[in-house]
Amino acid sequence: MLRHAIQRLIQGILVLGFASFAIYMLLGLMPGDPVDLMASGNPEVTPEDLRRLRELHGVDRPILERYAAWAGAVLTGDLGYSRSFNRPVLATIGPYFLNTLVLMSAAFVAALGLGVALGLLAAADRGGRVDAAINAFAFVSASVPTFWLGLLAIVLFAVVLGWLPASALPPPGADGFWERARHLILPVATLALVEAGEYARHMRAAAIDALGQDWIRTARAKGASPARVLRAHVLRNALIPVATVAALGFGGLFSGALVTETIFAYPGMGKLIYDAILTSDFNLALACLLMAAALVIAANFAADLVYAALDPRVGFGRAPGDEP
Repeated sequence: MLRHAIQRLIQGILVLGFASFAIYMLLGLMPGDPVDLMASGNPEVTPEDLRRLRELHGVDRPILERYAAWAGAVLTGDLGYSRSFNRPVLATIGPYFLNTLVLMSAAFVAALGLGVALGLLAAADRGGRVDAAINAFAFVSASVPTFWLGLLAIVLFAVVLGWLPASALPPPGADGFWERARHLILPVATLALVEAGEYARHMRAAAIDALGQDWIRTARAKGASPARVLRAHVLRNALIPVATVAALGFGGLFSGALVTETIFAYPGMGKLIYDAILTSDFNLALACLLMAAALVIAANFAADLVYAALDPRVGFGRAPGDEP
């Protein structure tokens, strides 16, 4: 297990290195550069000033050389300087990353819990009305755009009913856990409902497969109640394939968070990436996208560890026939 974890960690680091190269190339090959943007806002800039600025910022060098210098700086903890915020990138990202982590974690827990519960109920009532209703919910959940659901939630619960605030941020001076949680209900629910349908479908399929196994029939023959069969025998085994989907879904929440954070005016990584690309703040955009890639890789690494926790029969790094 330990050897496999180390191997997967090394693979993750290599993948992150390739991802950083791809991200840098895509942003670096975009038309224009930060110097052009600075010059466009100052008509008194001369060609000689532009030449000195390009030399100062290193944009006059070949792109591979620029990437090597940037990657070397990142390895030392220097993510560069944010032009749009006028401060170091690392200091800029910190609060936004924590905000997104809170939003994504709450949405992930809610989506996974709802999806697993609905998937088990659908499998227990396979072919019945409950199964049909949950399948309909899963279909709608996978089809509804995040921005439409967010706008609908604002109109219904904030404007028409007035139950919840439309903004994800509490007003100045409003402190306390419950006040902050109240403002997060709508964005968390928006992200969770979009993801829960996919988890429900995979959980239903895995639970139906588990219910057809011989050991389930043995448990029923011994007098185990349907609830105990689902809770003690089906749930643990059905969660194994769902773990991969959940890990990818956690990393994929970044794409939904970008839209959700913009709609609910929430200062998170998604909105920060959007603003950084619009303003051509390359250092900030590179750091944000690199952290997003690292989060996806870390989620997949966690999924491998969850496999072993859910099923001790999973033998990472053992040859066939070896004893666990």
